Amino acid sequence: MRPPTHLRDVSPDELFRRYAPYVARVAMTLLGRREDVEEAVQDVFLQAFPRLAQVRDFAAFGGWIATITVRVAHRRLRKRRLLGFVGLDDGDYRELEDPAAPPDQRALLAQLYRVLDRLPTDQRIAWTLRHVEGEALDQVALSCGCSLATAKRRIRAAQIALAAEVGHG
Repeated sequence: MRPPTHLRDVSPDELFRRYAPYVARVAMTLLGRREDVEEAVQDVFLQAFPRLAQVRDFAAFGGWIATITVRVAHRRLRKRRLLGFVGLDDGDYRELEDPAAPPDQRALLAQLYRVLDRLPTDQRIAWTLRHVEGEALDQVALSCGCSLATAKRRIRAAQIALAAEVGHG
C-alpha cells in the first residue's frame, strides 16, 4: 500500500493517530510539563482540522502541524509566565526526570527548565526546537514564523542566557 500523497486521502482520525504522538513529544519538550501536554495536543488538532484545506500535500502536513504546535506552546508559555508573575505557577519539572538518571543530571534538567522559564518565550522556543528537538535551523525559523536570521539571533540569545545561569557554554 502506497503512502498517501493528498490529505483528502487520509481521515482526520488517521491524521490524529499518526501525528498526536509527534505533537505530544514536541509539546512536552517545549512546555516541560506533562499536565500541559494533553490540552496542548487537543488545542493543536482543534485548530488544525478546520483548516486542513490549507495544506495541499500530505508531505507538508508534518511541518504545518509543527508550526501550530509551536503557536499553541507559545500561548501556553506566555500564560504560564503571567501566572508565575502573580504567584500562581509552581514551576514543577519532576515529570521530566528519568528515575534512572543520576541525581545531578535530574537536578540540572530541572534547573535548565527553570532558566528557560525566565527567557523570553520566542527565545525559549527557538532554542528548545534547535537544541532539544534537534530541528534544522530553517525548520526552527519556519515553525517560529520568523526569518532564519531572527531564529539564529533568538537561539544565540537563549544560549548566552543559559550559559550564564547554568554555567555550561
